[in-house]
Amino acid sequence: MSGNLLHRQPILRRPDGVGGALPALTLIALFFVVPVVALLLRSVTEPVPGLQNYATLFGDGTYARVFFNTFLVATVVTAVTVIVAFPVAWMLAIMPPALGSIVFGIIILSMWTNLLTRTYAWMVLLQRTGVINRTLMDIGLISEPLPLINNLTGVTIGMVYIMLPFMILPLVGTLRAIDPMTLRAAALCGASPFDAFRRILLPLSLPGIAAGGLMVFVMSLGYFVTPTLLGGTSNMMLAAMIAQMIQSLLNWGLGSAAAFILLVVTMALYALQLRLVGAKRMTGGI
Repeated sequence: MSGNLLHRQPILRRPDGVGGALPALTLIALFFVVPVVALLLRSVTEPVPGLQNYATLFGDGTYARVFFNTFLVATVVTAVTVIVAFPVAWMLAIMPPALGSIVFGIIILSMWTNLLTRTYAWMVLLQRTGVINRTLMDIGLISEPLPLINNLTGVTIGMVYIMLPFMILPLVGTLRAIDPMTLRAAALCGASPFDAFRRILLPLSLPGIAAGGLMVFVMSLGYFVTPTLLGGTSNMMLAAMIAQMIQSLLNWGLGSAAAFILLVVTMALYALQLRLVGAKRMTGGI
């Protein structure tokens, strides 16, 4: 009797095919596809139908300078973040688990601090009468304050500090997966520490560098608060220009075109990263 009841009990199965993915596809369509299509339509229909908004963005020297400055800042921030994050991630990967958990928690805690508060703190530190300039002058390294704010230097310092956790997290996972015996074997075979780093550690960590670098670069392209406060109007980036076009100038067509260009560049970089990292994994990593 009990066997018959168990046999008759309906079995719940996970939906297969398109039906199982329908809720996710619906959310993607509503919150991503529809806004992107609306953005594209506005960029080619306002104020009149045509591609004049894109022609203005690519033909005007002022807008070209904003595009150049945006990619320059994103490139510099990504490069500096990789250089600073790699030794920190390696330290986290090799230190004892208890101590590593404490340091890792401190890094995560910095991500939970309000972004605006951290940016204003850097404004106080980097200004001409700030702690950094006064300390350097007190110890005799400089005779007059350094220009650390309202320029590329200030933007780079502030954004690297904010982007560090996003580079460290994927790097730690990649570095922890590397067998330490590989580096010991290289040392036993006569490889110098630099050769072991260049020929073994760095190639094996490329997936983490690529993932973190792409995340940092894409986030830097669309950053608004930190570049605006630390860079000033002379170092305007694309996000600030889009906000000015839409909020102040009410030029939805030009702002939509700039936003769509930023989206296309982001998707192209993501596709390139998938292609390069995927090809490297298929060929064996080194």
